[in-house]
Amino acid sequence: MIPLSLAHLTVLDAAPPAFFDLAAQAGYQKVGLRVFPAVPGGLCYPLSRPTVIEWRRRMADAGVGVHDVEFLSVAPQLRVDDYAATVALAAELGARRLSVSGDDTDFGRLADNFGTLCDLAAGVGLGVDLEFMRFRIVGTLPQALEIVTRAARPNGRLLVDMLHLYRSGGAAAMLREIPAALLGSVQLCDAPLKDPTDAGITDEARQGRLFPGEGELPLKDYLDALPADIPLSVEAPAGKTHPELGLPQRAARACAASRELLKSWRPSR
Repeated sequence: MIPLSLAHLTVLDAAPPAFFDLAAQAGYQKVGLRVFPAVPGGLCYPLSRPTVIEWRRRMADAGVGVHDVEFLSVAPQLRVDDYAATVALAAELGARRLSVSGDDTDFGRLADNFGTLCDLAAGVGLGVDLEFMRFRIVGTLPQALEIVTRAARPNGRLLVDMLHLYRSGGAAAMLREIPAALLGSVQLCDAPLKDPTDAGITDEARQGRLFPGEGELPLKDYLDALPADIPLSVEAPAGKTHPELGLPQRAARACAASRELLKSWRPSR
């Protein structure tokens, strides 16, 4: 069975350590943890030594591991050393990747800061995945690829969210051209083809997605363009599209839908 990770945004109100039990019961093998706020004042669950000790025990009891921790903005004012303690704790918890966004118009400085962050993470065995989103400065796959390529760190890679890929004009052919060594993680979800416009795109991403197979995105084409061993996560926050479902039901539906999609996955490499 292909391992699946439950991205925290899918059920962000589920606080650890109960989140681990929810994920395991829904059928996931790993989780992604929101340990930094995605926006100022946003909901997150910071790491500390006591939480790491408790969460490791509870994850072991539930039978799940940690794929990644998120979400750090690589902005002009970023002071990488300020995050050294949290990155080290994430590694102790068992995380393999740190997910970040690019929020600096100076791509030279952004690449430098991304590279410095990669170096910090490499010191404790973590990789760093840069995610692109149309409503952030690094908004497209080519832009994210430029930053990762310029930084040229072996642990610096791309995070491809299927919704953000489609909304930013991405195509399966673009994915096929990217070396496998630069692809870090993939996030699954679905949506209608109709663009929500810039006014609605952030809201769609954060609470208006569909479960894989419910929408019209070319998910199979995207998946078939990817390496067979790429880590897969499910990020399908559906509070607005499925308000009738509680958090456990959303997690379970998202997992089942992803499993159904993966039955037809034929990786190209």
